[in-house]
Order: sequence, then structure tokens, then C-alpha cells
Amino acid sequence: MKIDYSKLFKYISNTLNEKHMSILTIILFFVYTYGLGYSISFFLKSSDNFFERNLIRIGFGLAAIPLLGVILNLLHVPLDWRIIFALSLAMPAYRLFKLRKDIKMPVLKLTKSDIAIILILLMFSLTLFMYVKGSFVYPYLEDDDPWTHVVSIKYAALEKNVNDKTDALRYIDPYPPGFAILFGVLHQTSPEIIWTMKVFNALIISLGIIFFYFFAKEFIGSRNKALFSTAALVMIPSYLTHFIWAHSYILTVFFPLMYALEKIKDDAKWKYISMAMFAGILLIQPTKAIKLAVMIVIYLIVISILRKKVQWNAAAAFIGGFLLSLLWWYNKMISLSKLHGPKPSAFSIEETNFLANIIAKLAKALPNTSGTGTRAYAFSDYFFAKSQNLINSPVGVGAVLFILFFIALIVVLARYKSILDEKNHWIAVTLGWLLFIFIGMNSVTFNLPIGLTTFRFWLLFAIPVSLLASEGAWFLAYFLKRFKIPVIATLLLLLTGIFFTSAVQKYAVNTALWMPGQMWTSNDELQGFLWLKTLPANTRIFSYSNGEAVLGFGQSMCMWCQDTIDFKNTFINTTVTEKYDWLKKNNYRYFIVSGADFRDLAYYYGENKANIALNGVLADSSDYFRPAYQTKGAVIFSVL
Repeated sequence: MKIDYSKLFKYISNTLNEKHMSILTIILFFVYTYGLGYSISFFLKSSDNFFERNLIRIGFGLAAIPLLGVILNLLHVPLDWRIIFALSLAMPAYRLFKLRKDIKMPVLKLTKSDIAIILILLMFSLTLFMYVKGSFVYPYLEDDDPWTHVVSIKYAALEKNVNDKTDALRYIDPYPPGFAILFGVLHQTSPEIIWTMKVFNALIISLGIIFFYFFAKEFIGSRNKALFSTAALVMIPSYLTHFIWAHSYILTVFFPLMYALEKIKDDAKWKYISMAMFAGILLIQPTKAIKLAVMIVIYLIVISILRKKVQWNAAAAFIGGFLLSLLWWYNKMISLSKLHGPKPSAFSIEETNFLANIIAKLAKALPNTSGTGTRAYAFSDYFFAKSQNLINSPVGVGAVLFILFFIALIVVLARYKSILDEKNHWIAVTLGWLLFIFIGMNSVTFNLPIGLTTFRFWLLFAIPVSLLASEGAWFLAYFLKRFKIPVIATLLLLLTGIFFTSAVQKYAVNTALWMPGQMWTSNDELQGFLWLKTLPANTRIFSYSNGEAVLGFGQSMCMWCQDTIDFKNTFINTTVTEKYDWLKKNNYRYFIVSGADFRDLAYYYGENKANIALNGVLADSSDYFRPAYQTKGAVIFSVL
């Protein structure tokens, strides 16, 4: 008997409601990530701890998904959840069958390592609660980046590829496709896109807490210091918020990569998994990938110096990952510069005064003021955490955590000779990261010749601060031990201080009411679009300016279709009858006229033409359109 799996899935999806499908997608997420993580790491010498060995595999799989997606895309294999599901289970199923006679139930014996992991899972749970709660304070997506990501996710979910030949999508082709690949696959089984984006974004960021702990434990060589550093990362305001963008994904998978790089010293075969993960990082987000690549280079240089020989296996992971990323980036660089920066001619170098020309061209391409939140920073920006902050890349450390960080700097510099000890390589690497990040985040303060979206360095700044904070905490704890104050009491007191001077402020920012972005001209316009959620899912709706919102609120508009692009290009010159004929021909049920349409058409064509193009629709056109819902900022017409 031959089974038609497409009909079977359609039957299942029709039987289950959206809530059940969303729960199923959470399960599938862990199947994808764990299955792929197991597949690329089963042959390695892994941790003896059952929980560490299996939890970190989720990070490996999460980091490798972009590379897998790009390879499938290159081979013209659809980015279909069923294919990802099958590939995820293939190796685990084979290994399970092959080793079926040797499988033994793990002995449940609670160790100190297990207790530490339980505490980490508690931090993960609290972080996830904060991010999910904050994400659903409002029924829309925040700011503008998430709305733009919606289109790329929809494209990947429906078209099952990441080849945008129309250049209509900002965050896909040539923009690296990792974020769209992951969320597009998830959206195929989780129909409500806003729910999908909010929940899985929060989940990915929160999983980073677990991955950071395992990396820090391997990096520092101390379980207890790693535990303290992880608590610091959880509470520091400048680390990730629940803002939805590719930066959340790329930072989360940086930690499994660093864990694998640290493991190379025990087993050279870890370089292979490191290659796959570094390639994945380069396929998620462009500017953050550059910064993380610099941090990896710093790591390679420092450990090579301290070990007195070039670490070729780790270097091979870096080079191999870069070469694998060329599966996507080959022939993409010029088109990316056209989309997000100066034209290629801006990079032309004159023969005379070669070095000066390079600096001048870089300064033009990467000004030190780049980034919407970039500014000069003062001491107060570091020392005081604020309850009102940037929602995408907040600033601030908090008083107690900053003091610990400062004490750590004094202590490690006073003991500078110990930094040269290979077993303390983590301190030397962290200081290298700190120097790079501090200079990068202060391009305006120091009036540097170039910058790289400077304000986003704050996200990275949280990493060395959290790592070094444990060193400051241990110094204080053992100093106060001389006065018969127990070490654990000092550490708990410090964590309490960090909670009130950092975590409380971070929680306030992450559970506040965030605004929907600059794409909206008024709250009335937003309220008009919110009405779309009352319609059946995937209703065909046309909006000239806010197609992202149509898709974001669960409806259908093919923004990447060439006929839609052509219609928008000629929209200003079409009559009401011609607009109606096109909408009817393309099966659109509704047509939205909103404040954003007037704004955008007036910007490109002038107010008179904008009024002519839209007022005909707003007038009584009972033969073509009928108002279905309206606010002061938007009118939604039924297409008759």
C-alpha cells in the first residue's frame, strides 16, 4: 500500500488546531536541532555528563541549520520541513539501530555537575518566561526589523528556497539566509507567524544561556565560575532583548562554536564540527559575523602564542568554515554592497597614496557614526542600568556588576605574569575581546576613522564583562573569607546586588510596551491593520506600502511576485478601474488604503499625484470597492 504523505499531513493539519500545531512545532524544533547536532558530533569525544553531552548537541544543530539549508538550496532540494525532519532523524535512527544491543539506561545519579546544570536550566526557564511575557505584551511586531523579516520568512516557507531573483526582499538574497531558513521551516508547521517569530526567537535567545554555561565551563576551567558568569549574562542589561532579528540567532550559536573550538585540544576531530558551525554563523547576519570572526581570530592568535605554536586545527576550522560559507557568498558580495551600502565604485582605489585611499574609502563605506543608536558613551552609560533603554541593543551594565568587572581588571593586570600561563588562556583571550569590543563601541567617543554599526557592540560587550565578573567575585569572596565571611555568603550577596542593579532594570525593559515601528504613520493605521486578524488566515489582501503587515497579521500578499512588483511600480498612474481589474484578476479579496500609502507616494511622486491615485478609491466607488472596516488611519475595502 502506497501512502500519500502530503495528503496525510494535510489531514493531520486540518484535524489539529493552531494551538496544537504550534506545540508540535516546538517538538519539531528540538528534533531538528538535536538530530542534526547528534549527526555531526556522534563520532567525537564528548562530555561524560549525560545532560551536557545532549544539551550542547541542540546548539550544534542550531548552528548548522543555515549551512544545511544553503546546501539543499544549492542542490535545488526544497526547504521543506519534512526533508529537514528526515535528515535530522536519519543518523540518530541508524545509530540507534546499529547500537540497539548495547544501549543501556543511564544510571540516574545526581552529581555536582548535574546540580549546576539544573540551576542553569532554571536560569533558562526564567529568561524564557521574561522574553515570552514581554513579547506578548502587545499583539504586533516591534519596530521595523521584525516586520521586514516576516517577508523573508514567508518567502522561505512558501517558496521553499532562498533565491530572490526580484531583489524585492531586504533580508534574503544577498542578505545571508540562515534566519529565514530556520524560521521559514518552522512556519510551515506553525501557521500563526507572529506567534512563531515571538516564541522561537525567545526560545533561541534563552537556549543561549545554556550554551554559554557549557562554553564558559570549558573556557574558564571552573564549573562554579562558569555558573556565576552565566548568572551575570542572564542579568546584564546590554545582552539580548526579545527583539526579533538575526542578531539573536547569531549570538546564540557563537557559544556552541567556541565550546567546540575549546574541545579541539582534546580531540582534533572537533575541527570538523567547528567548520560547519562557523559557516553557519557566516550565513546568518553579515555585520555581526564580521565582529565574531574578529573575536575568533583574537582567540586563535592568543592560544597560539600561549601554546608556543600555531594551532593549525583551530585555524583549519576557521578557514574551512569560511570556505564552506562561500557556497552562499560566492558572487553575492557585490549585490550585497548594492543593497546595503555604497555602490562598488565607491570602493575603487586610486594608485597614488594607496594607504590613505584605503582608509578614506573605508571611512566612507563604514562611517564611525553608523548605526541608528550610535553615540558617544560616558561612564554613567556603563555604570547605571536604566529601566528605559534601546529595545534592540540596550546599553548599560549595572553598578554591582560593573564594580566586579572593574575589580577583575585590576586583579588580572596586577597578576599580569599569570596571564601568560596557558591554563589561564581564557583571561588573555577575554582581555583581547574586551579591547576590540571597547574600541569598536566607542568609535564616536574616540573619533575613530571607521565604525561598524557601533551601538550593536553593546551586545558583545556583555560577554567579556560576564566572564571577568566571576574573577572579580572570587577575589572579593576569598578576600572577605579572611574576616570569616563564608565564600558562598559573599557570592549570594553579590548576585543579589546584581539582581537589584541590573536584572530588575533588564526585566522592566523586556516586559514594557514596545512601539510597532516607523513604518506606521499613526496608531489609527495600526488599529486598522489589526482588524485583519479577524479574517480567515491567508486571505488575499493588497497594501501598497504595508505588505509586511499584511503578512505579519497572517494574511496573504505575494510581495515577491513580479506582477505585484510591476503593479506597484505603475500604481501611481493606474485608474480606479485598472486597480480593480488587477486586484480581481489576482484574486485579492481586500484592498487597504492607509496613511503610509499617502506618505510613500507623496515622497516619490508628490502630494498631488498621491491624492489623485488614492482619492479615487476613497471616493464612493460602489461598483468596485466597498468599505469593510475603517479607522482614521486606514480604510479596508472589499473588492467586489
